[in-house]
Amino acid sequence: MRVLVVEDEPRIAQSIKNALEANGFVAEIATDGENAWFLGGTEAYSAIILDIGLPSLDGLSVLRNWRNEGVVTPVIILTARGSWPERVDGINAGADDYLVKPFQMDELIARLRALIRRSVGQANPLLTLGAITIDLRQMRVLENGVPVNLTPLEFRLLYFLVHNRGRVISQEEIASNIYFQDQEPGSNAVEVTVGRIRKKISSNIIETKRGFGYTFIAGNP
Repeated sequence: MRVLVVEDEPRIAQSIKNALEANGFVAEIATDGENAWFLGGTEAYSAIILDIGLPSLDGLSVLRNWRNEGVVTPVIILTARGSWPERVDGINAGADDYLVKPFQMDELIARLRALIRRSVGQANPLLTLGAITIDLRQMRVLENGVPVNLTPLEFRLLYFLVHNRGRVISQEEIASNIYFQDQEPGSNAVEVTVGRIRKKISSNIIETKRGFGYTFIAGNP
């Protein structure tokens, strides 16, 4: 899943990006408010981590612009000050959660996962669909209680389909959400990865819609 990190301090931005990618997310960085406003309004992200103190346009203004434009992507705001009025301003602007700097990266990841789960009506980090159980905390998949040895890329693809179950997703959209920015997947990379997942999981969970893409279906033998 793609996450936009809006942070003008390079060291902090890179640290967050590294932590996200180590936990199965695909992270992109914006370093100023104007660019963040554009990206958040034109690209599809599962969540946004937004620093309040930004050059060109402050974080709260960016957030208000998104909400006024109808962008409903979940947002966690980061603030260097923990004052109650600032937290209220953030929530009133449309934030879904906040963290005060300095923070523990584990807490940010936990809050982010919970926020994404809530955004799709899923409170439990253990998601069971048919014979398949996905453990979001440990980034693993079980079939009928037996662990399935998926690579990080395979896990990201499967969970992205699960996260968007109920709709058909094109190969292009899947690729943009499971590959890192410095990766250039081949034209059939998504198809190959889907094929590897099908070999590892006996249940019928990924359906191909020829000419359109893929969709997740409840696991059946």
